[in-house]
Amino acid sequence: MLYFFAGSASMSGDGDMASVMGFSGFGKKARTFDLDAIFEQTRRTAIERSQVFASLLDRSDFSCRKQESDNSSDSSSDSDSDSELIGPSVPPQLTAQEDDDDELVSALGLDPSGARLVTGGYDYDVRFWDFAGMDQALQAFRSLQPCECHQIKSLQYSITGDVILVVSGNAQAKVLDRDGFNVMECVKGDQYIVDMANTKGHTAMLNGGCWHPKIKEEFMTCSNDGTVRTWDLNSEKKHKSVFKPRSLQGKKVTPTCCTYSRDGKLIAAGCQDGTIQIWDRNLSVHTKFHCRQAHAPGSDTSCLTFSYDGMTLASRGGDDTLKTWDIRSFKKPLNVATQLTTYFPMTDCCFSPDDKLLVTGTSVKKDEGNGKLVFFDRASFQRVYEIEVTNASVVRCLWHPKLNQIMVGTGNGLAKVYYDPVRSHRGAKLCVVKSKRKEKQAETLTQDYIITPHALPMFREARQRSTRKQLEKDRLDPKKSHKPEPPVSGPGRGGRVAAHGGTLSSFIVKNIALDKTDDSNPREAILRHAKDASENPYWVAPAYKQKQPS
Repeated sequence: MLYFFAGSASMSGDGDMASVMGFSGFGKKARTFDLDAIFEQTRRTAIERSQVFASLLDRSDFSCRKQESDNSSDSSSDSDSDSELIGPSVPPQLTAQEDDDDELVSALGLDPSGARLVTGGYDYDVRFWDFAGMDQALQAFRSLQPCECHQIKSLQYSITGDVILVVSGNAQAKVLDRDGFNVMECVKGDQYIVDMANTKGHTAMLNGGCWHPKIKEEFMTCSNDGTVRTWDLNSEKKHKSVFKPRSLQGKKVTPTCCTYSRDGKLIAAGCQDGTIQIWDRNLSVHTKFHCRQAHAPGSDTSCLTFSYDGMTLASRGGDDTLKTWDIRSFKKPLNVATQLTTYFPMTDCCFSPDDKLLVTGTSVKKDEGNGKLVFFDRASFQRVYEIEVTNASVVRCLWHPKLNQIMVGTGNGLAKVYYDPVRSHRGAKLCVVKSKRKEKQAETLTQDYIITPHALPMFREARQRSTRKQLEKDRLDPKKSHKPEPPVSGPGRGGRVAAHGGTLSSFIVKNIALDKTDDSNPREAILRHAKDASENPYWVAPAYKQKQPS
C-alpha cells in the first residue's frame, strides 16, 4: 500500500525525501547570469585567437585584413573591435582568376589518328569536333553533358581511339565511345572506411586521369581521397591497384595530377605538398623515385609529362615554374623556368614531336594582358618563341605528333588550333579550305491575329478555333474536301459510264449474266439447230457445190 505524508520542514529526512520525489529545487531561487560580462569575455577570447591565427598566417605569406570603423575616433573600444574582420584575406590566386570561369576550356583530347577533337569545360559540356566534316564555320557536331552538373577536368582518347576517358569533379570517372554514349562508369568507394586501399573506388573529387600507353583496357585516375588508382575497362566493379602518396611524416597527401611513362612501366603523381612521387606499376607500396621539394609546398602541380625518349620528366607547378627532371638522377631538376603565371590547377606542358622543344601556357588577370604559349629549348631551356593567344589565360595545350599541330584551350571559352601550312598534315587543314555552307532560308507567311474584344460586331474578327475542329468541319463540306462523286447507277449518262463499266468485256459479262437460256446440256443446245442447218445450209454445203473433196 502506498502512503503520502505531509509534515513540517523540521521532520528528519525531509530533504532526502524531497530529492527522491523530484521537487527539492522548486523553492530555490533561479540563477541569474550577467549576459554583458559573458559577451565581453567571448569577444576578448575571439580577438586573442584571431591575433594568434593571423600571426601564423603571416608566416605563410597571408595577411589579415581589417575593416576601418565607421564610428569616430572617440567611440568605445567595443564598437572598434566589432568592426574587425576575423580571418585571412582571399589568396591572390583566387582573386586573380577570371570572372567568366564558366567559359573555361578545361580539357582537350585528340584521337591518335588526329581526325576528331573533343573539348570539355566548366560549363559541364563535352563537344565533339570532326575535322573532315567541318567547314570554315567550325561547328561541333555533337554536344552533351556526361557528368551532369560536374565540371570537366580531363579528356583523353585511348590508344586505339575508340573510347574516351572523362574525368570530372565527382568521384566517378566515365568512359564514352566515339559518339558520346556511355561505355563504363567507375564504382564509388565507401567514404566511411579509413584505409582507402580497402574501398572499391574513389570517395572524393577527381583531379586527373589518363590511359595506359600500351594496354588499351587500362586507365588511371587520381583523387582528393589521397589515392591513385588504376582501372580495367572490362571490370568496373573494382579498381585494379591502388597507390597512396605519403608525406615525409607518412601522412596522406592529395595527388593533383598523374601520368604514365612512355613505356607504361612507371606511374608518376604530383602532389599538393610539392612532391613528385613515382612508382613501379607492379609495386604499389614503396615509391621508386621521390622528390620532396619539387615545387613549393601548398601549390598544386598541374601537369606531369614524360619526353618521347622516356628519360626526362617535365612538371608544371602552381608556383609559376616549369621544371625538367632526369629520372636517373631525381634529386634536383635539370632546368627551371620561372615567372610563368598560372591560376588554374590543370595548366598543361608538353614536348614537341621531335623532343627538342617544351611548351606551356601562361595565365593573366581579366583585361590585364594576353595569355601566351611559351616555347623552351629542351637542352638549353631558353625561351625560343612566344605566341600571344588571346586576352585570357592559356589553360590547356596539346601537341599532336602525327598532325604536328598544337591545340589550345583558353579561359574565355576558345579552342584554337595552330598549324604550319607546309609541315602540318591533315587536321585543321581539312576544314579551313572548305567554304561555309549557305543557310537555307525558309519563306513562311504568317497572319497576325489582332484581338479586339471591345470592337463593334461588324469590325470584330472571328475568334480562332481549334485546328482539329476546323478540319473536321471542312471534311463534311464536299467542295472543300473534294469528295469524289458516287458511281452512276443504271445506264450511263452525261458521258459517264455506268457502274458496270463501258468496255466490251463488261458488256459481254453483263449479257451473259442476263441470258435466261439454260445451257446446262451442250449436246441438246447444238441439236436445236440441226433441222435448220439441213434445210437451209449456209455455212458448209455451199462451199462444196462446185468441187467436192476427193
